[in-house]
Amino acid sequence: MTSEKPPIILNDTEKTTLTGLHPGFNWREIARLALTSRLMDEMEEESLAPQGLIGYQFSARGHELGQLLVSQLLDRPYDAAAVYYRSRPFALGSGLTIEEAFASGMARQGSMTDGRGVGVDFVMPRRERAMILPMSGDVGSQFTPAAGWAQALRYRVAELGDETAVDSIAVVFSGDGAVAANGFWSAITLATTLQLPLLFVIEDNGYAISVKSDKQTPGANIAANLASFANLTIWSGSGTDPAETAELVHSAVTHVRQGKGPGLLRLRVPRLSGHTLTDKQAYKTAEERDEEWAKDPLVALHDYLVPALMSEAQWHHAAMEATQALTHARDAALAHPQPDPDSATRFVWSEPGAPQQVGGLAGEGITLPGGTAVPNPPDPRRINMIEAIRRTLDVELGVNPRCLVFGEDVGRKGGVHAATLGLQTKYGEGRVFDTSLSEEGIIGRSVGMAYAGLLPVPEIQFRKYADPATEQLNNCATIRWRTNNRFAAPIVVRIPGGFRKIGDPWHSVTSEIVFAHQPGWRLAFPSNAEDAVGLLRSALRGNDPVIFFEHRAMLDASWARRPYPGDAYMLPFGKARLLQAGDELTIVTWGAMVARCERAIKAVDASIELIDLRTIVPWDETAVLDSVRKTSRCLIVHEDIGLGGFGAEIAAAIVDKAFLDLDAPVKRLTTPSVPIPFNTGLMDAVVPTVADIQRHIEELLAF
Repeated sequence: MTSEKPPIILNDTEKTTLTGLHPGFNWREIARLALTSRLMDEMEEESLAPQGLIGYQFSARGHELGQLLVSQLLDRPYDAAAVYYRSRPFALGSGLTIEEAFASGMARQGSMTDGRGVGVDFVMPRRERAMILPMSGDVGSQFTPAAGWAQALRYRVAELGDETAVDSIAVVFSGDGAVAANGFWSAITLATTLQLPLLFVIEDNGYAISVKSDKQTPGANIAANLASFANLTIWSGSGTDPAETAELVHSAVTHVRQGKGPGLLRLRVPRLSGHTLTDKQAYKTAEERDEEWAKDPLVALHDYLVPALMSEAQWHHAAMEATQALTHARDAALAHPQPDPDSATRFVWSEPGAPQQVGGLAGEGITLPGGTAVPNPPDPRRINMIEAIRRTLDVELGVNPRCLVFGEDVGRKGGVHAATLGLQTKYGEGRVFDTSLSEEGIIGRSVGMAYAGLLPVPEIQFRKYADPATEQLNNCATIRWRTNNRFAAPIVVRIPGGFRKIGDPWHSVTSEIVFAHQPGWRLAFPSNAEDAVGLLRSALRGNDPVIFFEHRAMLDASWARRPYPGDAYMLPFGKARLLQAGDELTIVTWGAMVARCERAIKAVDASIELIDLRTIVPWDETAVLDSVRKTSRCLIVHEDIGLGGFGAEIAAAIVDKAFLDLDAPVKRLTTPSVPIPFNTGLMDAVVPTVADIQRHIEELLAF
């Protein structure tokens, strides 16, 4: 009697080894998801969009292969990816369900953003594979947050001792058009100077909407142009040939994961559909379109897998199963309810008891100590605002090991205003460090670090210098709202600005209205050392992004000096300070104008109430209205220009809610619509002076 040997069952890796397929991938999953992605694009283009069931449609046709291959390799606990609008195959490979994908295009509840973002605004907390960092619609804005995440990986290991992050990496995807953007070059500089575990994946389809690659990059090949870039390893090749693409992807991801430095992988792919559904590609000839379809990666994938891994019937069956799954998911997504209109204003700010899933200390389940609004000075010595800021940063760096301070010249030099003097010596270069001269990189990396559970405290040297970071600043503020509280990026951006003994059009800008107008920022504007301590500590222990404005005229001004109020001193945002009570006139102001208003009041024999707002967002509307109802007159004084300035918001609120209590028009004293001049006499002619304020007070009292 002979015994029969049991059958040998091979896993996918063993099968691919025997058949000559690359063994590093699950090729059956690649086939299933490539078919799913392609059929989903077709269903949207041919059915859902014409019926008006989805709005925007960005096809991933031609881009599927490389994205799916990368997705399978990102399986470490802190692997993360920053993507763009053509990245749905990668999202599917990372765990996004097709029902969620359909619901996103339909802007329904249960989608990636619950209807708040465009259907291809990919965002996903980690499932089995990479976390997908919140996407934004700005071209090239994904690069520096990815670099920030990569830098945070190193921080978690070196500063927090988190060994689970040792071989995790960050990946950032983009098309070839985005390599012309500021964010790309800033991130390349970051990654190479710091040797970050970051892989750039450039899907080069030859077009940025209708603009060909040679108009974006000399020679139309970013990989060739960066060949001599120090500390950057480059791979370039086909994104449609399965064997070649698999080897490129595997080599690139392995290289970065092994700690050998950043890499750039350029994959040549065809764009088989227009930029969007409405783009009919009339700028391409018929021959060009035919050439692209001849490079279809789905056809190449079929030929690679059939019959090596599956039969023709099995491939056909996989396509049929994908169609059935898509039909079911489409119908399920159509059954999702529309978002509740009453929820549209939720999550601009953090809400007690509802922490974000990812980002900041709250996303890690960490709570910092509370404080008190009652000052408890350890000694009566009056310190200037610079020392107050430096001392507060020192305390918070000691309290919170996830706090890190950085910017141009903040390290060895201690900051151009000396606010960080000595902090690098005390806490090390890992926590207090200098950056390259790129505000895009400073703020963008801060966002990525915040996603990773750190508290970044970047410094922008002067208010005007924040302008190159406008996209990152705007996007940072809206992350919580855009993701419906899935993600948040609580960072504290310190920005000095305003006039000093002299002015000029670049270093003396305030323009606080720009930040006030951007939903999601809290905006502090202290006038003295004590308030600077209380507001900065509240910002550093809070759960929202904050702009902390440090007025240059007050950094060492004698008027602004106060005793240090103690290591537990915290002031709530939105609570103004009443400096002087009165019943004849209300003056509302903030920043450097507080001291000037106080001096002007002393020159007038009248009962005047002086309010220092301290924070612009939120602002203490209650305190202002209560005062105006008592005095019946109001003068608003600020340094920013009057046209569209924040004083107009205050005036509008008074007219709307206290009009019948007024005995005189609401007056504003501001800078006219000109830059701040360098010449002192010219500066005094435009920035409100004590004499100007006194004159306006007297005019209002006499009305």
